[in-house]
Amino acid sequence: MFRFFRSKFYIALTLLVLVFLIGVSGFMIISGSNFIDAIYMTVITVTTVGFKEAIQLDDQGKLFTIFLIIISVFVFAYAITVITEYILSRSTLRHIIQRKTLKKIRRMENHIIICGFGRNGKEAAEKLRTHDEEFVIIEKDRAVIERYENSELYFVQGNASEDEVLEKAGINNAKCLITALPSDADNLFVVLSARQINSKLLIISRASFDSSYKKLKLAGADNVIMPDKIGGEHMASLVVVPDLVEFIDNLSIGGDNTTNVEEIHTEDVTNAGQEITLKELDLRRKTGCTVIGYKTPDGEYIINPGADLKLLKESKIIVLGRPEQIALLKEKFDL
Repeated sequence: MFRFFRSKFYIALTLLVLVFLIGVSGFMIISGSNFIDAIYMTVITVTTVGFKEAIQLDDQGKLFTIFLIIISVFVFAYAITVITEYILSRSTLRHIIQRKTLKKIRRMENHIIICGFGRNGKEAAEKLRTHDEEFVIIEKDRAVIERYENSELYFVQGNASEDEVLEKAGINNAKCLITALPSDADNLFVVLSARQINSKLLIISRASFDSSYKKLKLAGADNVIMPDKIGGEHMASLVVVPDLVEFIDNLSIGGDNTTNVEEIHTEDVTNAGQEITLKELDLRRKTGCTVIGYKTPDGEYIINPGADLKLLKESKIIVLGRPEQIALLKEKFDL
């Protein structure tokens, strides 16, 4: 649509230039005036300002001036119409898109809210897309939102620390909020606001300084991630234990790497109300996946659990396998 308006805009601009050239050349030919006088006469004629004429006009010159006034009025009217139509259409279209987006967000449940679409926010969004997770992005900068206007991302413009903006993003129905703003103070305000609105929400916050870690946890963040610290530790580990780090790097969560890690709710792989052991579940034989961890309903982690471990309700098992084994697991248990 904007390409269409752009072409009309270029047509209008071309017509304006053409009228100007016709006026200048016409006055120079008909009256024999110099270039400056011809420009002056053209400008006062097409703009209809009515200043004193710079050249004496005969009947032929007067007829040409009348012709120039008429065509310039039509061309100017067309140009103004195109510009007005373009501005209004762009504004109206943006308003319609925003209304549709907010309507879709209101229907969302168990989605994720990302606050800030900088480097960390983009990485989080990209990872969530690979897992087919629904998410909404809160971004203050209009220019950033316009850059992704033609994408399938859902944006809410505004300050993420404001309750009204969080509610527009569907915080009451969301399952998780990731605040990845560059300022720790801003992240702290977002965590406080989000926790006050939805006490059951999983909140993950970015932090730049060690001093912010405890404050964000006290404010209600479930997890606090420090990208700079993690990056530094990772680089140091590549020096100390390079093979181990390389092996861990090759593990992927639902990606295309040779080895994938997946977490599964026990209710998804057992019959409703049934508590069975890992041996009875027998994932290794059925899918080729290996159970490497278990999370109890109380949040305790058991590494390399034994075969006689009983799978309780509201617990999770963590499995390791090649992409095709993970795919078979999902297919077999309809995950």
